[in-house]
Amino acid sequence: MAFQTGRRGRSGNEPPPVGAAASDVEPDQESVARAIALRLLTGAARSRAQLADAMARKDVPDAVAEKVLDRFSEVGLIDDAEFARMLVRTRHAERGLSRRAIAVELRRKGIDDELASSALEEVDGDDEEAAARALVRRKLAATSTLDTQTRARRTYAALGRKGYPPGLVSRLVREELADAASEVPGGLEPD
Repeated sequence: MAFQTGRRGRSGNEPPPVGAAASDVEPDQESVARAIALRLLTGAARSRAQLADAMARKDVPDAVAEKVLDRFSEVGLIDDAEFARMLVRTRHAERGLSRRAIAVELRRKGIDDELASSALEEVDGDDEEAAARALVRRKLAATSTLDTQTRARRTYAALGRKGYPPGLVSRLVREELADAASEVPGGLEPD
C-alpha cells in the first residue's frame, strides 16, 4: 500500500511528472553552487567567505565551490574589497558604529585583515568622533527627563555597545552635559 502525499496523490518516492526534478533528479554540484551564490547575492552583497560557508552547509565539494567562486570573482559578482568598503560606509554612516566594531563585523564576515584595514581607512578619527558626538547628543536628548547620572550611564552603555572607546565617550558626555547645563531653559538670554 503506497502512501499518498501532496495534492496530486503521488507516492513519496516518485519524481514529479514535470519540471526540472522530473528530468534531473540530482543536479550537478556546480549548478547547485551557482544557484546558492546567485540566490544569496540577489538579496545582498556577500563576501567570498560567506558564500563559501553557505555552499559548505549544502555539502558542495570544496573544489567545486572554489571554481564557482573564482568565476564569480572574475566577472565581478564577488569583490571582497568593494564589499568591505561598502560595509564600512554603511555601518558607520547609518548605524554609527565605531571602527573597532566595524572591524569585528568585517572579520566575522570573512574579510581578511589587509582588506579590512584598507576599507577602515575611509573612517578617520575626526569622522569617528563626529559620529560619536551625534550619538551622545541623540541619547542625551532622549533621556532628558532623567537625572544626570542615569543619562550619562545610559549614554556610556549605548556608545560602548557601538564599540567606542570609554575615554572618548566619557569626554563627549562630559562636554555635552556641560553644554546642556549652560543653556538657559526656554531659550531666554540671562540679564
